[in-house]
Amino acid sequence: MILAEQIKKGESKTLELKEALPKNDNIAKTVIAFSNTSGGKLIIGVNDNREIIGIDDTLVFDMQDKIASIIADNCSPGIMPEIYSVNIEGKLVLIIEVVRGNMKPYFLKSQGKTDGTYIRIGATNRTADLDTIAELERQKRHISFDEEICFDITFEQLDISPLTQRFENIGKPLNHEKLVNLKLIKSENGKTYPTNALMILLGKFHHCTVKCARFKGTNMSVFTDKKEYGGDIFSILENTQSFVLNHINLKGEIKGLYRTDTYEIPVPALREALINAMVHRNYVNQGRDIKVGIYDDIVNIVSPGGLPHSITMEDVFNGRSEARNRVVAHIFKELGLIEQWGSGINRIITACVEQGLPTPKIAEKNDFFDVEILRPQPIATDKSSEKAIVVTDYDRLRPIMTNYDRLSLEVKKILLYVLDNEKISRKEAIELLNIGETKAKEIFNEMLDKKLLVREGQGRSTFYTIARKEGEK
Repeated sequence: MILAEQIKKGESKTLELKEALPKNDNIAKTVIAFSNTSGGKLIIGVNDNREIIGIDDTLVFDMQDKIASIIADNCSPGIMPEIYSVNIEGKLVLIIEVVRGNMKPYFLKSQGKTDGTYIRIGATNRTADLDTIAELERQKRHISFDEEICFDITFEQLDISPLTQRFENIGKPLNHEKLVNLKLIKSENGKTYPTNALMILLGKFHHCTVKCARFKGTNMSVFTDKKEYGGDIFSILENTQSFVLNHINLKGEIKGLYRTDTYEIPVPALREALINAMVHRNYVNQGRDIKVGIYDDIVNIVSPGGLPHSITMEDVFNGRSEARNRVVAHIFKELGLIEQWGSGINRIITACVEQGLPTPKIAEKNDFFDVEILRPQPIATDKSSEKAIVVTDYDRLRPIMTNYDRLSLEVKKILLYVLDNEKISRKEAIELLNIGETKAKEIFNEMLDKKLLVREGQGRSTFYTIARKEGEK
């Protein structure tokens, strides 16, 4: 992207604009923040309206010398940016270009490491807290938080069956050697401890949870259902996905004798977004968790922690991959839950567009990652400015019961099938749901108990129909 286009987009994680040379400390803080984060450019000669004002060309060399001295005198460890001028639209601007450093954390000498370390969040410089400083030091050593030992508990005290079962299911049994090679356990002073990755996968940290809510309308004023899921990360993933699927609409299409159901948003896109949130969230920050909100217009997935400091959104859309939690990401790859490094975001977009949905809104917002998958909305007809009436599965089933959101997917499918075909047999339900005889019997008994269906006929001629309410003929 050429410089003029960058300026028009405005300040960001990697760009700061100033009309005149800032104070010494402000220059140093910006250079430090860029060095600790993703690098960036500080451009002198652009006003708050993103208009190129330029600088006095007779002062260029003096300004370059002054900036170099400010950085040398105030920043530690030493930072060596490129300082140069560029002519844009006949006006001269001065650029201080900083690359991401490899001696992190960088800090302001006068304040020391604890109080003077700055990072770039959005378009602002922020003081780094102790956890962030520790993370910067890990980056210098090229290790991730999830690789470190958790000394709070020994390995022998843990039940790792949720993880071993997943590996056994794909024919890759976990033994002690495999656990070591995957960096899930480490030994020190004769004892074996789990790494933070194993604790995350088993859900042993209190913040390893996902909060889900279905809101009425397009804001958070009123919710109609909410759940908080804990436990091992794989159960959380499955429960969260089920929660979302139970709160969005199914589009039914009759093909031959059977109904084919398609969710209004593609399941692969939803699953990819949830996996991305769980694998790449910032587990260092223990005060927040993943939040999934379902509104009338969007499904919103918010994950704590922006992008890893080495990449930008432009890098992400170009397929660049940088795992914040390397061990957790590797486990998901081993289990086949991640298909190919760097392809997840583009798969979310492709799946939605191929289903006729608008492109999802995917963005780094300050220190969290935000994915908005847009739900299909009613559109105006050609003959009228009024909105077309869209009949959803919820609308069709609402006369039958009042607790639609709490029904299982199997029950919904059976009820919709009966609405389309007037009745259903046990055999048809088994084929419709692809389940066994015992499971079908349990579902029908549940629906009979709840008076959603009534049994008619005898023996092989038994079938089920919608239960009529009192007073109906």
